[in-house]
Amino acid sequence: MLRDYFKTALRNLLRNKTYAAINIAGIAIGLTAFWMIALYVADELSYDRFHSNAGRIYRVAQHTTWDGGNMHQATTSSPFAGALKASFPEIQEATRILPEGGGIISYNNKPIKAEDIMFADANIFKVFTFPFISGNPATALARPESIVLTESLARKLFSDPQKALNQTVYFSNNYPNLVTGVIKDIPGNTHLRFSGLRSLPTNYTDNWQNFNAYTYLLLNKGTDYKKFEAHLPEFAAKTIQKLMKVNDYRMELQPLTAIHLHSDLQVEIGPNSSITRIYIFIAIAALILIIAVINYINLSTARSSTRIREVGVRKVIGSGRRHLIGMFIAEALVMTIVAAIVAFFLATVLLPLFNNLSGKTLTIGRFGTLTTILVMLGFALLTGCMSGLYPALFLSRFKAIPALKGQMGNLANNILFRRSLVVFQFTITVIMIAGSLIIYRQMQYTSQKDLGFNKDQVLTFHIHDREVRKQVAAMKDQLSKNPNILGVSAAGNPIGNNDLGAHGFNFEKNDGSFSTSSKMAQELMVDADYIPALDIKLTQGRNFSTAVESDKYGAALVNETLMHELGWKDAINKRLRFKFGEGEIGERTVIGVIKDFHTYSLQHKVEAMVMLMPPVAAMEDNLYVKINTSHTKEALAWIEKVYKQFDKSNPVEFNFLDQNFARQYSAEQKQETLCLIFTVLAVSIATLGLFGLAAFTAQQRVKEIGIRKVLGASVQSIITMLSKDFIKLVAIAILIATPIAWMAMDQWLQGFAYRIDIQWWVFGLAGILALVITIATISIHAIKAALANPVDSLRNE
Repeated sequence: MLRDYFKTALRNLLRNKTYAAINIAGIAIGLTAFWMIALYVADELSYDRFHSNAGRIYRVAQHTTWDGGNMHQATTSSPFAGALKASFPEIQEATRILPEGGGIISYNNKPIKAEDIMFADANIFKVFTFPFISGNPATALARPESIVLTESLARKLFSDPQKALNQTVYFSNNYPNLVTGVIKDIPGNTHLRFSGLRSLPTNYTDNWQNFNAYTYLLLNKGTDYKKFEAHLPEFAAKTIQKLMKVNDYRMELQPLTAIHLHSDLQVEIGPNSSITRIYIFIAIAALILIIAVINYINLSTARSSTRIREVGVRKVIGSGRRHLIGMFIAEALVMTIVAAIVAFFLATVLLPLFNNLSGKTLTIGRFGTLTTILVMLGFALLTGCMSGLYPALFLSRFKAIPALKGQMGNLANNILFRRSLVVFQFTITVIMIAGSLIIYRQMQYTSQKDLGFNKDQVLTFHIHDREVRKQVAAMKDQLSKNPNILGVSAAGNPIGNNDLGAHGFNFEKNDGSFSTSSKMAQELMVDADYIPALDIKLTQGRNFSTAVESDKYGAALVNETLMHELGWKDAINKRLRFKFGEGEIGERTVIGVIKDFHTYSLQHKVEAMVMLMPPVAAMEDNLYVKINTSHTKEALAWIEKVYKQFDKSNPVEFNFLDQNFARQYSAEQKQETLCLIFTVLAVSIATLGLFGLAAFTAQQRVKEIGIRKVLGASVQSIITMLSKDFIKLVAIAILIATPIAWMAMDQWLQGFAYRIDIQWWVFGLAGILALVITIATISIHAIKAALANPVDSLRNE
């Protein structure tokens, strides 16, 4: 029986090649898009799950708010881990990671830049699963000045990772580290990436309010982390909250496997994704496939008049409704299986391009060859059943005698259903077109918005050697001798990387007293040339000056945001205090207020900022150079030449500020590109279905068109007659899609602190595009039918 079903189905498909080609193409495109998105989503959901204890590992984050400010950080201070472990028996291990362990690393005078090296506690390998190639995980970081390398970094330094063990490598200040282990490269699906781990000094600790460490806890088996988290407020009240003197403070335990998709805090250890983005892609995949399924349902039910006699004959010779349903579903299955084979080859060809756009390294057989084949086959069968079920039920319901006479009965409900599906298709299409336009406009806004400084002419580079940092003044003077160098400044950090960090300050109030609670503010060490080099505006007071010796240790600049949050009417001569070292208190006086400028990407609001002059040369480790962009090549050559005079062993690596900021939008830009591609696919599938429906409609009304032409109807009136019903359906889709698209994109824009306003014309343009596509598609058949010889139309049955 099954064999007959499939043989008949294949014969019908071969007899109606155009109909079959349209459906196969639509389903194949839908399955290709769905499978690639499924691979992407599966990879995103797999983050950090390769650790054997993944279900018991949690990161400690902290949240606090106060009058005029707040802090939501992924980092804690160094004492957290030890204090938590000592306070709670539920904690099996507590470990810390500090990200500032990288730089230029060398072996046998072979320097390699490795900025992604971190400091870590010796027990890190008891918490995380990093397979060792050589070395003992239990003792690898037990001694000071030891380092564990990844296989790739070990290969770069020693050619053969097996030769790395017990060798000594040096950092830029000739600081030696003994290689005590080599681990396999870190998988790409983790929020925690590094090329090496260095041991922290024995009994390392720091100020409670210096939030420079990531703290991870391994809880005992069976511990309910939510119940455990409920005990943390008491711990916080006795420690950090007491020191910060704030009322609203909360510690959060973040499950390791949730960090990548659910965490968007200040000072993340690396760029995370978003669960919202995953939901968007899942919705796009499902909707594209639904559009393809709708095409099949529409074309199958529309063609019912051509198969009604076939149904009648089959019923007369003994076929029951169950057998007819089986035959029609078999037809859908054959078509879907063929489409799945086409989709497999399409996905294989297009996956490298998809990887390039999404930044992934996905493979078509990510889940294994057998699993991939079974999943694709199962999904093809499911799609086939979904596609064929309604047409099968519809076509098999006709009575035998009326069917033989070609009588279809009352089809009003069927026509309404088919039109509803067309409206649904184009509602999705308009939503995706409008969404792509809004994402594009927001990305244009982020790239063109004035950030409060000149980012287009300024580059930065890091000074690795501590001895070279002592010669910054001489290097700046030498760089300035070239006319293509328009300004040079030294600072503690490059901006635009979303990693400045913050420090707690106590500020003087308007009445002359100091606040009892500390306020977090971004801290940036800059020299006197920083403000003019970046074209930052001063709104009050003056800039730092090298001629005023006290500026180096006693002056500060603040931004407008900080001034407003503190309620200062006049910030000049206001004082601020901060802790440093072993409980020492520093005090600075505000000498100027700078106009707000963005140090982070536009997803983040401008935060309160304090600028200080670096008290020691070691803090001047980044140079900002403003260049003449008309002679960029000459300027870069000069910078490289000068730097070589001061540092002969380390290369200079430039980073333009505009590129720093652009990197922060890479996820959104990838989303923009992928949404555009999937929108084109959705439109293509919907257009294919419309093309098929238009062709069938024109064929069904060929005699009517002939009669109308004989009676004097014009070509234009024929085209209008065939097009108006479809245009009405698309117009209804536009009306339905507009509010849905507006709400969805308004929600997406909430992820940006600075964003565009949604304009009505975006939806008007999306609707016009949908109408143009509809009219162009229908016109192909409408014009052909209108220009046909009416004699031929009337003569042929």
